[in-house]
Formats: sequence, structure tokens, C-alpha cells
Amino acid sequence: MNDSGHTASSSLQQILDAAEQLIKEKGCRQTTLQDIITSSGLSKGAIYHYVSGKDELFGMILKSKMETMNARFVQAVTQSAERDARMPVQSISEGMTSSTDKEQVSNKIFTYLLSQVDNPKVADVLREVYQYSLQTATAWITTGQQKGAIPPEIDAGHMASMYMVFTYGLRVRNTIMQDTEGAIPTEDIFGLLIHSLK
Repeated sequence: MNDSGHTASSSLQQILDAAEQLIKEKGCRQTTLQDIITSSGLSKGAIYHYVSGKDELFGMILKSKMETMNARFVQAVTQSAERDARMPVQSISEGMTSSTDKEQVSNKIFTYLLSQVDNPKVADVLREVYQYSLQTATAWITTGQQKGAIPPEIDAGHMASMYMVFTYGLRVRNTIMQDTEGAIPTEDIFGLLIHSLK
């Protein structure tokens, strides 16, 4: 990678990090693009090079969280024995537990964007994030099938769609609940996922 590519990716990471920190401190509604510009130390032009507004930036944060989950999945697949889905499914289960926690930035962003789905630009961002997540989940199942850990007769696209329904349901449930009592433990998510892939 050349230096300009490295600079571009580090600038984008700086923007994502600044936005994430501001969301933790102020919440999504109170965080403005100007706040992100100031906090990142980058110019307005640098921000607009990557996004046209904060909703698009928030969508990028959600995708980056999915990329992190994917990296953990790939690492678990690499370390797991042939025909053994436990480590990869455990990594997905842990990612689901973390990303659907109502205090996590990704869940705050999801809830914020969902509350504005009547805005066509926000609806586009949500659709794009959903499609990206669905493609990633489909790739997980396909990888498991290639390693012999998931039966080949399972429809990867359909199973990934069911995964998305479950994940989005967890997000909504955890947002509505005011306490952690009754929260679904990671081991129960693992059990459901591993059972559904047999």
C-alpha cells in the first residue's frame, strides 16, 4: 500500500474513532458533524471526502463493527480443527452479544437510524448496512460449509437471513429492556446457532 492510501485509511479511522467517542459521550442526536470535525482534528473537506453527512458516517461505523466481527470469525476459522464449527460460532455469538448490548455504540447508532427510517437517505444507509451484514453472514456459513463444519445442504443465504432476524430482534429487545435481568447469555446464543447449523 502506498503512503497516500495509508494516510487515507488512517484519516478515515480517525473520523470513525472521533465519532464513536462523541456518541459515547453525547449520544447520536447530540453529536454533530461539526463536533466530529473538531474532535478528529481533520478539515471539513477531509470529512466530506468520505461521507456526505453524519448518518452515512454512522452507517460506516456499523459496517466497521461488522468487519471486526468478521476478522474474529476468520481468525477462529483459521485456528479451528477441520469439521469443527464451535470456535467460529463462538466468535459470532460473542460478537452478537457485544453488538446488541444497548450501551454499545453500534446499538445506539442502529436505534438512532431506525428511528429516522422515514428519511429516504437514512433508509438507504440502513439498507446498505443490512445488505453488507447479510453478505458477511452468508460468507460465514459458506466458509463453514467449505471446511466441512456446516452441512452443505443448508441454504447459506436463507440461514444468514435468519441470523439477521435474530440479531435485529436482540438489538430491539436489549434497547427496550431497562435492566440486564433476563438478558440472553452468550452461551444460549451459541447453543441456538450451533443447533441451527446441524
